[in-house]
Amino acid sequence: DWYDIKAPSYFAQRQVGKTLVTRTQGTKIASDGLKGRVFEVSLADLMNNETAYTKMRLICEDVQGKNLLLNFHGMTFATDKLKSLVKKWQTLIEATVDAKTTDGFVLRLFCIGFTKKAAEIGR
Repeated sequence: DWYDIKAPSYFAQRQVGKTLVTRTQGTKIASDGLKGRVFEVSLADLMNNETAYTKMRLICEDVQGKNLLLNFHGMTFATDKLKSLVKKWQTLIEATVDAKTTDGFVLRLFCIGFTKKAAEIGR
């Protein structure tokens, strides 16, 4: 059976696409096979703009009829964008932090930074 994938309401484009799942048989329910499924969608497709290097990861949390309701699960840069940021003669600085919100969610934050190219010293 085909199910419609619906992004959260804070994105401009709610209809993401369609996904396939095997039909309900005996004790195996189709909606159980969909919950927890992670979809990776370009932010450009969700917001109707040109920045195609940001990828959003959305997880299926609920099934209503033939619609899958998704929630935010993560965000990454495309590999080619990350590689284009790294240049010669710069230092790459990376940091990781686990932050807990007041309502109990744990966010793992990754930060990436670069130093400027060192100035040429005259001899």
